[in-house]
Amino acid sequence: MIQNFRTYDLALKFYRRLPNIDAPVHLKDQLNRAASSIILNLAEGSGKPTKRDRTKFYAIAFGSIREVQALTDILNCNAETKEAIDHLAARVFKLVYKQ
Repeated sequence: MIQNFRTYDLALKFYRRLPNIDAPVHLKDQLNRAASSIILNLAEGSGKPTKRDRTKFYAIAFGSIREVQALTDILNCNAETKEAIDHLAARVFKLVYKQ
């Protein structure tokens, strides 16, 4: 599907780790929705024809990353999980603010 987009691959890899996180149902649902939003906005943005349009979707993905980061704090996730989302955040930050 989406080839040679390492940030997308990283987001997908993070999403696939989520079943291993123990959380109350309402927080688990929110975590899944926010994490899937990262992937979907990266995918949609990558298909936009202008830099401005791409940046808009990458910025939305970055907002979803912040939501996931807050949830990992609430759930007191392990350091490996927090490091994975922080690494993804750095990658998406570059997509939004590289100019």
